[in-house]
Amino acid sequence: MIRSELVQKIASENSDLRVEEVERIVDAFFDSIVDQLAAGGRVELRGFGAFSTRARESRTGRNPRTGTPVAVNAKKVPYFKPGKEMRERLND
Repeated sequence: MIRSELVQKIASENSDLRVEEVERIVDAFFDSIVDQLAAGGRVELRGFGAFSTRARESRTGRNPRTGTPVAVNAKKVPYFKPGKEMRERLND
């Protein structure tokens, strides 16, 4: 499912909302998650899972085309841990 399909599904299940309103809601939801992660926080959605960030150290990588060493800076990457209910539904 892509973002536009999600918006259409929510709009079809909530006929009192216009598609534009649903788009704003979905945007606000995802923006809130990203803002919280950027601030170093964690977002937990009970029954779904938790979003957090993990730190990656700087390292020396390789250019796959030429094989020459390339410096890769330290960075934060998003991490998702599924909740118990999600794991159970996926494995039933």
